[in-house]
Amino acid sequence: MSPDLFLGRDRELSVLGELLASDQAELFVLYGRRRVGKTELLQRFCSSGRAVYFLAAQVREKDNLRAFQAALFEGLGEPPNALASVQLPDWSTALALAADLAGDQRLVLVLDEFPYLCDSSKGLPSQVQRFWDTLGKRSKIMLVLCGSQVSFMEKEVLAERSPLFGRRTGQLRLLPLQPKDCLAFFERWPLRQRILAYSILGGMPAYLRRFDDRRSLTDNLLREILRPEGYLFDEVSFLLRSDLNNPTTYNSILAAVARGNERLGDIALSVGVDSPTAGKYLSVLRELRLVEREVPITDPDPLRSRRGRWRIADRFLAFHFRHLQPNLSLVHAGRGAKVLEDFVSPDFGRLYDEGRRDLVLAHLAREAAELAGSEVVECGRYEGKLVRAIGRTADGRTLAAIVPPDTASGAGAPGRKPRLPSARLEAEIADLEKVFGPGIERLVYTVTEDAAAPLAVTQLPAEGNETPPPRSRSSGA
Repeated sequence: MSPDLFLGRDRELSVLGELLASDQAELFVLYGRRRVGKTELLQRFCSSGRAVYFLAAQVREKDNLRAFQAALFEGLGEPPNALASVQLPDWSTALALAADLAGDQRLVLVLDEFPYLCDSSKGLPSQVQRFWDTLGKRSKIMLVLCGSQVSFMEKEVLAERSPLFGRRTGQLRLLPLQPKDCLAFFERWPLRQRILAYSILGGMPAYLRRFDDRRSLTDNLLREILRPEGYLFDEVSFLLRSDLNNPTTYNSILAAVARGNERLGDIALSVGVDSPTAGKYLSVLRELRLVEREVPITDPDPLRSRRGRWRIADRFLAFHFRHLQPNLSLVHAGRGAKVLEDFVSPDFGRLYDEGRRDLVLAHLAREAAELAGSEVVECGRYEGKLVRAIGRTADGRTLAAIVPPDTASGAGAPGRKPRLPSARLEAEIADLEKVFGPGIERLVYTVTEDAAAPLAVTQLPAEGNETPPPRSRSSGA
């Protein structure tokens, strides 16, 4: 893949473009986890028009002001000697200068890593508020505040207690890429290898770019993860240290979940804390979208359910805690190849299956409405041998997402007619009918060799026979 390829952010660029084209001042808040692609998105957006992009550093206020002034003058094409005649004592003055230089033309002004600025300028949110109320909202500026510290951005910028509350004109939490978009990073690999790579790396663009599709998947694993010098070897530790105050306990909780502890009490027992304490840590991890509490879709009362199970929501974190952390001693000893052979490669089948099901869930949530003739308002995993996910439509119908055995294990040939063991399938459908009632509709998913449309979806009649239906298509998931 070309390192300059920009993938999967068309919708976000469109949102920013709409704000840019408006006739009024805009104060937009963009935030999300490190490595999710915020800086790349903003730099791509700024390259298309009159813009000043400033990346803050963890330095004193005076140094950031000096750097901002240089970025402002460079972005607007001011002569270098103009710097000598301007002094910026604080951010109120700096923002006022930007508004003055913008004049009657649209100017995008990005303050990236805004939390860093707030660390060295404790009253900065109040200064931004004062600027916006007095000058900003009547200017031609599109001000973008961006940050990687999710909790800070939500509590100190967006929350009601923030001085900036009510000033923003839009906000976006940038999320990892959708599964299908991740497949495009590996143009030279067959689809099975692409799905495996997604299942290992997840949807973080910075991680996906580290795997070079001119090499094999296993070579990339050895280079980037299974050796101490690899870019992704210490990535999870860095993530936890930078976003959490007590990374040791969070690390233990994530490791416990990765080992298969799904209930709160089991997690607490494994870590050695009481259940309320474990619950508080899990709540923080859920806010960061590193874990999620999943209630079975068959539960009749999900809001009050006691059957919820905790799972790691980030694919790379799951890989790290399942395969890398338990074998750190071997990797440090230079035996990454042994870890690959003994622990990672034997798990490829399950990893493929998990990545495949993510594609199915994405299709149910985003595209199945076209086949179903009604919006899909709820979907979730189902632990059947054939039925791997369930969707519920706005008009109350149930969709069973079926993955035949060959594609579930990743061993099937593309284009082969799905083989559905009828007795097993009917038994699973019968179990679902006990919960949802009769008339469950069936969507059969098979893998294609087209990364742009990785799933072939066949709609079977509710009766369960395998007569080819009139509605069958490939899907982009």
